[in-house]
Amino acid sequence: MTAAPGQPARSVLACGEVRTCLLPSFQALDRRAAAQLLRLRADVNVRISERPTMYALSPEILTGVDCRLPTSNGSKVRAVGTVAARAALTEGRLLQSTAYFSLPAAGPDIRRPWGQYLVRPGLVEPFGKLPQQAAAEGVLRGAGRGELDLGMIAEGLLAQLRRHALLDRRVPFKSSPTRLRWVARREPEGERASLVSFIVAEGGLRTMELRLPEHIPAASAAGICEDLALHDWLLTTVQHMLDNSRLGTADGPSVVEALQPVVVHLLHLWMPRAHVDPALGHLWDVLEQKPGFSRQWENLSRRIRDRLALQAVATPQQALSAG
Repeated sequence: MTAAPGQPARSVLACGEVRTCLLPSFQALDRRAAAQLLRLRADVNVRISERPTMYALSPEILTGVDCRLPTSNGSKVRAVGTVAARAALTEGRLLQSTAYFSLPAAGPDIRRPWGQYLVRPGLVEPFGKLPQQAAAEGVLRGAGRGELDLGMIAEGLLAQLRRHALLDRRVPFKSSPTRLRWVARREPEGERASLVSFIVAEGGLRTMELRLPEHIPAASAAGICEDLALHDWLLTTVQHMLDNSRLGTADGPSVVEALQPVVVHLLHLWMPRAHVDPALGHLWDVLEQKPGFSRQWENLSRRIRDRLALQAVATPQQALSAG
């Protein structure tokens, strides 16, 4: 059964992709500049929160799509609708773009007029019955040629923002972007949201699968995925900087120079769940148990601070010896 025109269709899947990177600006943006950067629409304001961290969230923009869905079994499922995309900026420093949509269990056998798709923003309808398992696996695998590519939409928005006239295209340190693909299967009311899997793949790719009760909107699912993606980027980036600093084998100013950006720009950003729907905050508990995101972060932070403290003590002694 499909929804009548103008009525919301019940979704069985929500899918998305998050891109996370360092903003190409030597200085972090303040509140006003963040609002200017993320003003994707003139009719909707950028949402900004200053506690516990400064967090700016853009309004959503829509991309109309009419193409095949990615599927793991080769099923050719045509789908039509709109993909929602938005961007977020944390502490004026970390930029994210997200593209996502919901899928109902079945759609009409004929194409509707565009106006009927536009009244259901962020909903993509298949022609006929949706092969749910194959579609979920296909999104996590990634789009093939001619298939709906969420990564391309998210990357297009990210590229647009990175070209903004506000930015000087200089960065305080080198880093690499990450990608998080996610799917959320809908569960009956009364069930609690759960995190099924979080997988770190090669090339900066992560995949995540969730279970969500029907009343939780796809935008909230996108929010928890953005939060996890941001903290995964922090862990990955700081670990990489620590490895490159040759901690324990090098001494002197080179170590301080390598690690100082971590202390100045990143250590204070670790605040899981700060901007997540309270109904989904408990999903972090799984990652805190295994692999232990916060334990890993605390260990990295302690190693960096201890090494810099030792270097601060050693420097006057070296100066005395030289004198």
